[in-house]
Amino acid sequence: MLKDIMEKQWIELKKLWLNKRQLLFQLLNLAMIVFSALMIWKGLMFLTKSESPVVVVLSGSMEPAFQRGDILFLDNSRNDMGVGDV
Repeated sequence: MLKDIMEKQWIELKKLWLNKRQLLFQLLNLAMIVFSALMIWKGLMFLTKSESPVVVVLSGSMEPAFQRGDILFLDNSRNDMGVGDV
């Protein structure tokens, strides 16, 4: 079963290689996706004034406020912090 899938994928890759226009179209689509993700990330970095605007909690050291696996959005644009802001 896995061998059949691999053979079908290999045949499709050969077809794509022979059709240069379709190959170029696929590569440009991939490049647009990657560059779009990078632009969104850089935009978030600019807006939040943080080098890592989105982070994931990896350990239990932030419990009980944040659990393992929580996704946090960091925003450093506000400078006046007070008690209870976190």
